[in-house]
Amino acid sequence: MSLSPRIIALLLACLISALTVAFLAFVDGVTNSMLFVVGISSFVVSFFLVLYAIELLVFREVNKMYKTIHKLKIRDFAISRKTIIKNTNPFKKLNDEIFVYVAKKQKEIDELKRLEQFRREFLADVSHELKTPIFAAQGFIHTLIDGAVDDEHVRDKFLSKAAKSLDGLDALVKDLVALSQLETGEVKMNFERVDLAHITEEIFEQLEKVTSAKHTSLRLRTTNPGPVWVKADAQRIKQVMTNLIENAVKYGNENGRVLVSLEEEKKHILVSVRDDGPGIPPEHLSRIFERFYRVEKSRSKDRGGTGLGLAIVKHILNAHKAKITVMSKLEKGTTFRFKLDKMD
Repeated sequence: MSLSPRIIALLLACLISALTVAFLAFVDGVTNSMLFVVGISSFVVSFFLVLYAIELLVFREVNKMYKTIHKLKIRDFAISRKTIIKNTNPFKKLNDEIFVYVAKKQKEIDELKRLEQFRREFLADVSHELKTPIFAAQGFIHTLIDGAVDDEHVRDKFLSKAAKSLDGLDALVKDLVALSQLETGEVKMNFERVDLAHITEEIFEQLEKVTSAKHTSLRLRTTNPGPVWVKADAQRIKQVMTNLIENAVKYGNENGRVLVSLEEEKKHILVSVRDDGPGIPPEHLSRIFERFYRVEKSRSKDRGGTGLGLAIVKHILNAHKAKITVMSKLEKGTTFRFKLDKMD
């Protein structure tokens, strides 16, 4: 049998009223009418006091605890610390403290699960990325060992392919080391006064062969002619710009155009790298800065790269206290933007 707050209050009120009347019955001079009035009064007062105590202070808060458990099950962690501080009811404070503690632990568990998933994916990606060039070089070399080395044409061709595979492996290992050092803070930025316009022009010259092959035009647009001075690590910011511009050329259209804009603001220089390529589908935009993440794995492989470029870009800009953003529309192109501190 389950007892409701009303039944418990009724039973306790009857008990209190009966005890009160029983004690008063032994007092001299107390009449039956007085005993009746005292009995009724004590019953009514006891009933409402007990009902209030049980209903408001116990049962209602216990029900809130059940609701809290339900909210935790559906992972609704919306509660403010101020609410806990304001509460004077110990049951309410206990309820809220339990909620906050469990919510915090649940978030820690979710973060650990996310990191574990990330670790598994990263190990799988590294294994796959390392396996491809190693197996390729291994196949070419074993073919030569098995007798193809005597054929001069085949030997040169296979040695060239093996060397290309090992060069790709070397680039991958270097990028992994660089990314690891950036993430652990081993690489210290050497901030100085850097002419971003000059760096961009140098990159345009370096990519001349690539742009000629795709018939892509590179254009630099600045707010004012002349140098654009920013506070940055020259080597690292050149690495960022090279990666973004090279990606824009690689993944842009044939006969396309890449526009690099350096817009002067009050305290910053807004850097934009825009292409007029096929764009990035919306579902991929939030993940393109992850290690080894490729929008189109097969096409990305054909175009080279280690899959770590944008991850490195993100970490370098984080070290510059800058945040990179990306906007893209299908068939209209992609734009990467970030800000650097301006220097006079």
